[in-house]
Amino acid sequence: MIRVQDPGLETTVQDTGRLGYYSIGFPPSGALDSFAYHVGNALVGNEPGAAALEAVYLGPTLEFTVDTVIAVTGADIPAFVDGEEIPTWESVAVSSGSVLSFGQLRAGARPYVAVAGGIDVPLYYGSRSTYTLVGIGGFQGRALRAGDELALGADARDPKAGRRLDGADVPVHPSTAEVHLLVGLHSYRLTEDSLARFTDTEWKVTPDANRVGYRFRGAELEFVPREQPFGAGSDPANVTDCGYPVGSVQVPGGVEPIVLLQDAVTGGGYATLGTVVSVDRDRLAQTKTGDRTRFVPVDLDGALEVRRDRLGALDRIRSALT
Repeated sequence: MIRVQDPGLETTVQDTGRLGYYSIGFPPSGALDSFAYHVGNALVGNEPGAAALEAVYLGPTLEFTVDTVIAVTGADIPAFVDGEEIPTWESVAVSSGSVLSFGQLRAGARPYVAVAGGIDVPLYYGSRSTYTLVGIGGFQGRALRAGDELALGADARDPKAGRRLDGADVPVHPSTAEVHLLVGLHSYRLTEDSLARFTDTEWKVTPDANRVGYRFRGAELEFVPREQPFGAGSDPANVTDCGYPVGSVQVPGGVEPIVLLQDAVTGGGYATLGTVVSVDRDRLAQTKTGDRTRFVPVDLDGALEVRRDRLGALDRIRSALT
């Protein structure tokens, strides 16, 4: 069992997400940094879908009531067991009574804690992920609080201390992240100059950056003049309604673009000018307020190649850690 002494800023239980319910309005939730989540599970010998903890900016303070194996991945942040610093991106044995704590964030935004056996909370629509906006999944449908006690699963394949991710595979978290953007569905709504301006601009992450979406500031964009279609709102960015892919980009009013993430609504009345390639959402997840992002346009073949390369690297890492 894990006893929460201090929850940090916002720590939730997440797994691969609640897939297959988008059509009825359920976003997937799940770990925002999929790479960090999956590598953490591999390090502690878990099955790929085991639930882990995702924190934001400030890590939690956790007491373990059993001997187990843990791994801290994700953001560049010092981690300590009983006051002694431990390596990140490596599996570490902890004893009953030991306390995991964190120092000050150096880079990135979200640290992850994987524990042998996974976090054992009830499944909700096939997932243990927390969706706090409606209070489902995870631990009582909310972020952790001091005094919470989390049960651990017992299905780790081979929990073992000393597994380590090769240094060349450890992600770096620059203050300016580059993410690939597949342009469309409604990119035609922007003028040609504005679409070029969007991909040329270095956008700054605003304080409105969370699991629902990231809002950016950096330039103003103009829309092609038109008569508003029946059923659409008055904003030039409005359309009659459409589905929102996870990672889609909308620009209400032509200012402060928003990238929708795993807890966002599944559809609405704003035009989407493109979608961030799925594997690059990991990079967005590790940016914080004040960091900068550039959107690099890519065609469908290029997007598939980026995804194929990243997933291939993850398969290679899993094989090396077994």
